[in-house]
Amino acid sequence: MFDHFVVSVIVCPVLVAVFVRWLADRLRPEAAVTVLVISIVTAAAACLVSLSAFALKAVAELHPVAVRLGFSDAVVRADTEREPWVSSLSAVLLLVAVAGMVRVARLHRREKQVAAEFRGLPVDTDRVTMIDDIRAEAFAVPGAPGRVVVTTGMRSALDDQQYSALLAHERAHLDARHHYLVLFARLAAAVHPAFRWLTRRIEFLVERAADERAAEQVGDRRVVAKAIGAAALRAAHTRVGLSMAPASWDLRSAGVVPRRVASLLAPRFTAGLLALVALPLAVAAGSVIWTGECVADFGELLYTAGMLH
Repeated sequence: MFDHFVVSVIVCPVLVAVFVRWLADRLRPEAAVTVLVISIVTAAAACLVSLSAFALKAVAELHPVAVRLGFSDAVVRADTEREPWVSSLSAVLLLVAVAGMVRVARLHRREKQVAAEFRGLPVDTDRVTMIDDIRAEAFAVPGAPGRVVVTTGMRSALDDQQYSALLAHERAHLDARHHYLVLFARLAAAVHPAFRWLTRRIEFLVERAADERAAEQVGDRRVVAKAIGAAALRAAHTRVGLSMAPASWDLRSAGVVPRRVASLLAPRFTAGLLALVALPLAVAAGSVIWTGECVADFGELLYTAGMLH
């Protein structure tokens, strides 16, 4: 079974991460981000199942368990006698992955609680809730109904065209359900460290996808670019000195807004590469097949161990 561990837990996730990272800057984000996230999540799920199988093998290797269930623990251990550490390591990795997923789920629950507070506020016919606040903020609140929350500080920082671009951007998040893509990417990152390398990249792609959809709706890429720059400058200015803003906010966000603006003003998409999204999908699908074989082999191992007991 050791080859299943190597392929499903090491090789496939790393290959998917490399392909996604390479394609992320070369494709139109609104056309590719969903497929890329599906690739990551599929590979992470396969990895999680493989770890579970090896963790169960670690339990089956315990003599008291084998005696209780009526099979030979020696036969189970013999399957990976050259790599005796793989079962216990898989059990540890599984616990770490589950703990990480629980943390992500708790964070998501807190975000939903905050969103529920905003859904209690009045909303106009354009799905916009305006809040009287000098801080420049604008964000999408998913749910039923979804809405865009904008502060008066943000509204005053933008002219009418830029404000329309801002609303189009946030509505794109709602319509495409981008919050689910971000959530799934975070869960995948909790399962495998290779995908942690991609979390911020996926979040950036989600923003870029909303930028592109806003540009299509507004019909002027420069207007969207100016809106992004003006909103970011005003938001950074109003956050200065506020206790709610982390001290590292500017450092963590540095470079994101200029890259979004540059992508709008000088897009570098290669349409011919779109078919290459099949690469991470194919690797992820192969990982699922290999994981299925891992589960089947584990079942056969237990059957043989029972017959030789």
